[in-house]
Amino acid sequence: MGIELPKVYEPQEAEARIYEKWEKAGCFKGHRDPKKKPFTIVMPPPNVTGQLHMGHAMDCALQDILIRFKRMQGYAALWVPGIDHAGIATQIKVEEELRVNEGLTRYDLGREKFLDRVWDWKQKYGDRIVKQQKKMGISCDWDRARFTMDEGCSKAVRETFCNLYEKGLIYKGSRIINWCPHCVTALSDAEVEYQDKPGHLWHMRYPLADGSGYLVVATTRPETMMGDTGVAVNPNDERYKHLVGKTCILPLMNREIPIVADEYVEMDFGTGCVKMTPAHDPNDFEVGLRHNLDTIRVLDDNGVVNANGGKYEGMDRYEARKAVVADLEALGLMEKIEPYSHNVGTCYRCHSDVEPIISAQWFVKMEPLAKEALRVVYEGETKFVPDRFAKTYTNWMENVHDWCISRQLWWGHQIPVWYCDDCGHMTVSRTDATCCEKCGSTKIHRDPDVLDTWFSSALWPFSTLGWPDKTEDLEYFYPTDVLVTGYDIIFFWVARMIFSACEQTKQPPFHTVFIHGLVRDDKGRKMSKSLGNGIDPLEIADKYGADALRFNLVTGNSPGNDMRFYTERCEAMRNFANKIWNASRFLMMNLTIDKCELPRKLELEDKWILSKLNRVIPEVTENMDHYELGVAAQKIYDFIWDDYCDWYIELTKTRLQGDDEDSKVRAQQVLCYVLTQMLKLLHPFMPFITEEIWQALPHEGDFLMLSDWPKADEALNFAEEEQAMELIMDAIRAVRTRRSEMNVPPSKKAHLTVATGEAKVFELGVPFLKKLAYASDVTIVSADQAPAAAGMVSVVTHAAQVFMPLAELVDLEKEKARVEKELKKNSAELDKLNTKLNNPGFVNKAPEHVVAAERERAVKLTELVAKLEEQLKGM
Repeated sequence: MGIELPKVYEPQEAEARIYEKWEKAGCFKGHRDPKKKPFTIVMPPPNVTGQLHMGHAMDCALQDILIRFKRMQGYAALWVPGIDHAGIATQIKVEEELRVNEGLTRYDLGREKFLDRVWDWKQKYGDRIVKQQKKMGISCDWDRARFTMDEGCSKAVRETFCNLYEKGLIYKGSRIINWCPHCVTALSDAEVEYQDKPGHLWHMRYPLADGSGYLVVATTRPETMMGDTGVAVNPNDERYKHLVGKTCILPLMNREIPIVADEYVEMDFGTGCVKMTPAHDPNDFEVGLRHNLDTIRVLDDNGVVNANGGKYEGMDRYEARKAVVADLEALGLMEKIEPYSHNVGTCYRCHSDVEPIISAQWFVKMEPLAKEALRVVYEGETKFVPDRFAKTYTNWMENVHDWCISRQLWWGHQIPVWYCDDCGHMTVSRTDATCCEKCGSTKIHRDPDVLDTWFSSALWPFSTLGWPDKTEDLEYFYPTDVLVTGYDIIFFWVARMIFSACEQTKQPPFHTVFIHGLVRDDKGRKMSKSLGNGIDPLEIADKYGADALRFNLVTGNSPGNDMRFYTERCEAMRNFANKIWNASRFLMMNLTIDKCELPRKLELEDKWILSKLNRVIPEVTENMDHYELGVAAQKIYDFIWDDYCDWYIELTKTRLQGDDEDSKVRAQQVLCYVLTQMLKLLHPFMPFITEEIWQALPHEGDFLMLSDWPKADEALNFAEEEQAMELIMDAIRAVRTRRSEMNVPPSKKAHLTVATGEAKVFELGVPFLKKLAYASDVTIVSADQAPAAAGMVSVVTHAAQVFMPLAELVDLEKEKARVEKELKKNSAELDKLNTKLNNPGFVNKAPEHVVAAERERAVKLTELVAKLEEQLKGM
């Protein structure tokens, strides 16, 4: 016998209690087992900067569904959780807190004390994130939780840096990099977002040094012109061939600069003359290298003009722009100014305009690393789901630039390089250096910069399993199986994990990249603080239960596509949870058996539900294997709500409430068996309520989450009986629909005559027709013996025609009057609407959507009038 369930399911109470039981029993632990195949997921580590948002909630739900599914399938399932130190983002947050609360900067504290503050922040917010994740019901192995700056990950970072440096794949050089003057650090190409912004194209005159005229150059950034060291023209441009090798005067600075010829210049853009500022433009930098042009940097790290900017020194870059333009106009050197929209790089963190500047930074050579990272995707060793995202990945990898990995921050993995104050040698070391490896001097200082956040998170799939040490976990659980992540970090993270793993472990880090879209608000907008449209997943979980939130996020999800989040759908999912709860309560109240097993003798309705279940199991399993989690969830939902709750329970009520004890027990056995299998299918999606109900049912084992995933059983395929039951159900549905249209209450029963070529099937269905089609009696006749239509209401299914005497359903005269009145009213409305739609004045002048809506209304009214006329005719 089962345990009686409370009248109402309270997720707020149940979820915390159930989670604690799972955790105490060690249900989430990933154990190495030579008899089992491993299945590993490493969690994309959320930033330590804040709290879970709806995107994290979906990410967590999708991963938890997969890990619970595989655990139940008998895999040695491991889900490694963790948190990312998130360099720039975290440092900005802590600096802001310092400034607002204490009026201090990081420099007031010094590096060591400032980093102590950041570690305090990490402890506070890292713990908060874990609590939030647990509330979502996620089944990670918490004992293996990692942090991108813990001892093991730090060891992996040093090993990777030194390994790449020794192979000549990491180098330090002065290159044009992306610089954020607000965050005061270098950025990689992937950290720059491009926005189309309105601006101007300034056409400026550069006088020729010999006094014979001037060149006109066009620029979108006049504030950098003090750093110009040349003017370039195309070597094939007949207009300027005679000037190549000569010089012109740089206005405002009165410096002679050379005129050079380079293929880079487009003859048909602007005037065909381009000013060269090698320190502030990546293309100019390359041209400068080819022609030995000087490199003069005129903006400092804060976007302020430095001493090389002459009289503009100390001005902010935009203030300097105005001053430069005004001075050129005053000197008569401004040819013209025209509006010009162009793509401007902005910082992905603070959204300030990025400044391309020349700077000494550390870089990773990407071309050698990209080859293997492209091969594993081209040859299918790593697959993207959906596969269209493989193109996004390969396009980026084929055109990848060297990766700038140094950041001018304090929070992060400090670069393991020491400079000798005596001989200038660089010592690159896996352990902290105490002396110069070249001259032995102890006068050495460490590079103050830290590594890009993504450098450490690129190692996440293997550093979390113990690499660079040869651990048993690494041997057993690596490569991992699937990475679940959003399409927005394919460049940031996915690409870097693949090339890092291929280089360091000689294997791709995972065989599948399962891409999901963004969670948007109900209007399709991105959730953001500025729009005030963010929805806190924990508030939703508190109100409706974590199960309802998870099921909402999954049923609205298809791989790679954004989804709109509707709070009211959480209410619908809570109703679904209540439906399962009430169905389970009904069974418990009627349960006398103490073991969940199928009887030997099965009735027609038993065979129908078992056959349906037997079809759902492999379909759902296949959907899950192909990452079609939304499709799988919908199939489970339909089976539970429609087949089990709305039909099978109703079909068995007569037996449960009857006097035949054997039939009663058999009904309980099938109800209990199907419910148990349903709970297993639903468990990965709605873990809490399924565990709570399963614990109340007769069962074997300690937890539903550790039970076996259902498998189809050939012996439970009853195709004929399933089809027969569907024919009976079609007839019941048709009768119910017709009675509803005629407003006949269930209490008013009528004699049914079923004319059919499937007499044997409908003979078996008589008890169901009586109970569920509200029949006083049922007569089965062959199809050619259908009664006369006069005075009868009939409904047609593809297997039968069912007749009901109208007089037994309604007061004929009253019903006739009611239908006539409704027909008259709707006919008048239809005439009025047709007149309106036949009026060219309305059709041509009214908005298109208004006309379309009226046409649709006319179609519906026409159908209703025809139906009412048919009804009246039948009377």
